[in-house]
Amino acid sequence: MKIALPTRMNRIDEHFGHCEHFTVFTIDSGKQITAEEKISSPAGCGCKSNIAQTLAEKGVKLMLAGNMGQGAVNVLGNNGIHVLRGCSGNVKDVAEKWLAG
Repeated sequence: MKIALPTRMNRIDEHFGHCEHFTVFTIDSGKQITAEEKISSPAGCGCKSNIAQTLAEKGVKLMLAGNMGQGAVNVLGNNGIHVLRGCSGNVKDVAEKWLAG
């Protein structure tokens, strides 16, 4: 499984559409992070770009985000990516907390 987090300076970016990049963690069946990848953020607003399709093609199934409008949630959902809003903090810490339940 892969999860993505909109990132700015190694923290969850509060504005999904304008993040520096997306941090993508690969999670194994034991709920451990096995790999980390950075995917460049498109110029302009993320919800009007092809980032949802790009992330889906990379195998992302979950987006852990800070703030995001319903339009972006819909675009990600249409590409098979579930969104959990309200996250904040260091991206690896957020991912590990989600993995721990």
